[in-house]
Amino acid sequence: MKFFQLLKILLFGPKVTIDADEIRNIPEDISLEEVGEELKKTIKNLYGGRSLRIRAVDAGSSNAEEIEFTALNNAYYDIDRFGLTFVASPRHADMLFVSGPVTRNLETALKTTYEAAPNPCIVVAIGDGAIDGGIWKDSYAVVGGVEKVIPVHVKIAGDPPSPIQILRGVLQALNQKNF
Repeated sequence: MKFFQLLKILLFGPKVTIDADEIRNIPEDISLEEVGEELKKTIKNLYGGRSLRIRAVDAGSSNAEEIEFTALNNAYYDIDRFGLTFVASPRHADMLFVSGPVTRNLETALKTTYEAAPNPCIVVAIGDGAIDGGIWKDSYAVVGGVEKVIPVHVKIAGDPPSPIQILRGVLQALNQKNF
């Protein structure tokens, strides 16, 4: 019997796609479209129609948050349609996404990146490590959370936070207007 099951998998392949019904059954409290439309309106009001440019800064993370950043650019989330764009230089950024606890080796690099960004620059600490150092906060190699090095406007908890939580945090940061 196992031989025929293996043969079926070899001939027809494993199931690698998700049914459309499974995608539609996303819990109601996670509404990507509502968050996206609110982001569009807010960005249009604040930036006059141009996109909000984000620079992601890794201050010593485990790359879990960076995987979620990558997910923001995939076909499902597609943050470009909401007016958000990742940029390669802090000189072009309106917002900094900082992930991971700030390690002693990257403390100066984080300060330099923040200073290179134009004012006002919104700083978002993403993940438990960026908020307070996470499980590494008492380590000799870690300075602590991002707030110990540069000012933080919004903290998004999670290890790592989901892409929808990140988008909600961006919306919260834009609505604060105290940056």
